[in-house]
Amino acid sequence: MSSVPLPVRGVATLALICLLTAGSASAEQPWVTYEGGDGPGQGKRIVLIAGDEEYRSEEALPMLGKILAVRHGFRCTVLFSLDPASGTIDPNNQTNIPGLEQLAEADMMIIATRFRELPDDQMKHIDDFVNSGKPIMGLRTATHAFHYTRNKQSPYARYGFQGGPWPGGFGQQILGETWISHHGRHKVESARGVINDLYKDHPILRGVDDIWGPSDVYGVRNLKDDAQVLVFGQVLTGMKPTDPPLEGPKNDPMMPMIWLREYTGAQGKASPVITSTMGAAVDLESEGLRRLLVNACYWALGREDQIPARANVDYVGPYEPSFFGVGSFKKGVKPADHAL
Repeated sequence: MSSVPLPVRGVATLALICLLTAGSASAEQPWVTYEGGDGPGQGKRIVLIAGDEEYRSEEALPMLGKILAVRHGFRCTVLFSLDPASGTIDPNNQTNIPGLEQLAEADMMIIATRFRELPDDQMKHIDDFVNSGKPIMGLRTATHAFHYTRNKQSPYARYGFQGGPWPGGFGQQILGETWISHHGRHKVESARGVINDLYKDHPILRGVDDIWGPSDVYGVRNLKDDAQVLVFGQVLTGMKPTDPPLEGPKNDPMMPMIWLREYTGAQGKASPVITSTMGAAVDLESEGLRRLLVNACYWALGREDQIPARANVDYVGPYEPSFFGVGSFKKGVKPADHAL
């Protein structure tokens, strides 16, 4: 017979249940889910798709998913580029993101991929979602999320960033811009987000008072006039938040950094779209950027009247992101390692 008093044992059991339901991933599941629960986001599901070689989306999106679930109640599932043999996260694998079928039950998609060329049976789920009228958020390299070099006859080759029947592919046609250039010098000139006075009272900007990140400003030249630019990207002279703005034409005018638009898909349904060219894992150490992205999820899912005056975007657990760089990802990590 156990010597543990029943009340203590009951508390321990309850704590274990809470831990298991808060975030789950098993050896059989090549993704991680944070169940959410109480909070304004309850009843809404967000699927976050990580898969880029450089900016460590495989670290950023689990962190963001935890905040959205634990702090705000959204149910979040994070998908990864995986090595199919080992089941470990491999951002360099451009052809495998298991679990995309879960987009069929998602209310919102957050995507941070780069140069993916997924098999048609996986890509179909993204195509279906894009045409569903549901909200889409694209981060950093999502402007060049796909690149078709292996199967140029794929019905989804139009998603590739280099054009074809869809100039600029997914980035330009859906998010509003494709890959253009590093406007700021890569790893030399960091970026500050400057709020556009025209939209300073927009609910997505509620409580957002500072945005800075080590990643540079991206060049933008195709954005339509009907896009609402919430934040401009100011090029700084160096890699510290205290560095002054660069003088000269790079900041006159400043490039759009975070904007809103709509995309109407094949079914005639309009999707609200949020795009941020900032979004490296180290960029998300900016509390202001995290708050903007969380607010944007409320707004996109029709709950803008519930956006707090200053949304809680504290980390859930430790967050020590890797600096960006091609090939610098942590080896041997499995989706289950990101469970709470």
